[in-house]
Amino acid sequence: MKPVRWGVLGNAKFAREQMAPAIHMAENAILAALGTSSPGSATGWDFCPGLAQMTYDDLLADPTIDAIYIPLPNHLHVDWTLKALRAGKHVLTEKPIAMKAEEIDTIIAERDRTGLLAAEAYMIVHHPQWIRARELVQGGAIGKLRHVDAFFSYNNAEETQNIRNRPETGGGGIRDIGVYTYGSARFVTGAEATDLSCRMIRENGVDVWAEVDAILEGPLGRATYTAMTSMRLQNRQEVTFHGDKGLLKVANGPFNANLFAEARIELHQNQTVTSERWPAANHYKLQVENFGKSIRTGVAYPCPLEFTRGTQVMIDKAFETAREISW
Repeated sequence: MKPVRWGVLGNAKFAREQMAPAIHMAENAILAALGTSSPGSATGWDFCPGLAQMTYDDLLADPTIDAIYIPLPNHLHVDWTLKALRAGKHVLTEKPIAMKAEEIDTIIAERDRTGLLAAEAYMIVHHPQWIRARELVQGGAIGKLRHVDAFFSYNNAEETQNIRNRPETGGGGIRDIGVYTYGSARFVTGAEATDLSCRMIRENGVDVWAEVDAILEGPLGRATYTAMTSMRLQNRQEVTFHGDKGLLKVANGPFNANLFAEARIELHQNQTVTSERWPAANHYKLQVENFGKSIRTGVAYPCPLEFTRGTQVMIDKAFETAREISW
């Protein structure tokens, strides 16, 4: 399979530390270029010798580049995703790919017009722990699904200039990590949320704590759902799928697999607990490889924009129904 030549649009810390090394390590992928506002000045890219540095526009115009990865601040995602598609590039954009569901419709239309692959960099669906969780829940391992609860929190209160703490860059906890608590439930259950309501705490115009309640309706029937996101609490990541004959825990930092501890799932059935572990899987690398396979072979991409749109609908609804409270 012909390798996909990648360019990274923006010298973001996350790109340098996570996604760019994953592109560099991935099979059938070549990290070829970096687009920056000041070509030649970017540091921290020594892991990729010979990486070309150029302007954003020159990167999009480079005929040797097949795909663009976009890690820019949230409010810039839609414009640059559309520019990349119109420049003839496949494009993988960091989450959230858009600020509103209707903006994703615009990207879908451009994707269809160009015949190129465009997707949100929603990496967890490529990790075997989440694929296995879906197999177990949809296969009846916990019996009838009755409830799902999801938690994702961290504390960046001291980072006042962080883009997540700034409203003008599309900051806030829901847009940063709600995509995980909402999207993971949808991915595992195949359900969509109805009757959704939200309680929210804001600081400086961004949500720093939010709790969503909803009903999940899908092929497994109806289940209650609760999700909490916060940028002002101690680190916590966990999703539990609770049935009438068992429960499945995707714990241990499942959204940052192997960062806090070893990736694992726990299946609780009566007094028996069964664990499965994936100590070496890198979901960023798997994401790049799946993206490349879709480009080169036409196989369906595991996380199409239509799935992404469903999660964005939940995000939109959370803001629409938000009832503000205080600590």
